[in-house]
Amino acid sequence: MKDLSNQQQSIELLQQLGLKEYEAGCFVALARLPKGTAKEISETSEVPRTRVYDAIRVLESKGLVEIQHSNPQQFRAVPIEEAAKTLRQEYESRTDTLVEALENIDPTVPDSDEEITHEVWALSGVTPIRNRTQQLIDAAGQEIVLIVGREEAVTEELLEQLHEAQETGLSVLIGTATNQLREHIAAALPEAEVFVSGLEWLNGSPSAHADETTISRLLLIDQNTILVSSVHETATGEIDTEKAVFGRGFDNGIVVIARRLMASGLQPADDPAMADE
Repeated sequence: MKDLSNQQQSIELLQQLGLKEYEAGCFVALARLPKGTAKEISETSEVPRTRVYDAIRVLESKGLVEIQHSNPQQFRAVPIEEAAKTLRQEYESRTDTLVEALENIDPTVPDSDEEITHEVWALSGVTPIRNRTQQLIDAAGQEIVLIVGREEAVTEELLEQLHEAQETGLSVLIGTATNQLREHIAAALPEAEVFVSGLEWLNGSPSAHADETTISRLLLIDQNTILVSSVHETATGEIDTEKAVFGRGFDNGIVVIARRLMASGLQPADDPAMADE
């Protein structure tokens, strides 16, 4: 059963990378065989024999399958690492082409130079939120204040990005929910100022015992851009999809509130230019 599950998962992932169902089925079959004829591929993959040849031709054109012109013809998949590299390059090429095409589309409404400061936007999903976090850090010009509520929010990519921000002269201040996490970040970023945050509500509301929502991160960039993400923990410790809200503008209500809340969790001597608040 586990083998069947792995096969099906592999086929679905290959389809997500651009292969059609029969092409993915034939490739997975060949990944299991040293080599095979169209008949053997059909029997292993349940792809109709009449469709195997068409699928193989596509796989060959993509550099995923080799053909031996014997009688009958024999087929074999390229090594898995080589196939992964080929698919990755094609995926990246398609992504680059998509970006170029989207950037060349004329907007229906001309861009306005006036910054809208009252809007709040929402994101959902670990990867989109992680990407937005990195994009906001990249755009920082003076100061980065990050308070981390969950260890999972601290990735190697994030630590490397914060280190690069320090190297460019940006002020980096990091608060954590636990001392253990503080030590982990401090070891990775010895030049950064890292402390245990006083924001006790990161892991739930003191007045609502049924509140199992945990704040993953609060990110404040240059005093005028905020991102707040959270997850809901189930009774088994698993989490639902991470969700986030973010806003921009010094007078944006959510930015003002978050700025003041974050200031309350900083030691007075460490409060980064928030005295006016």
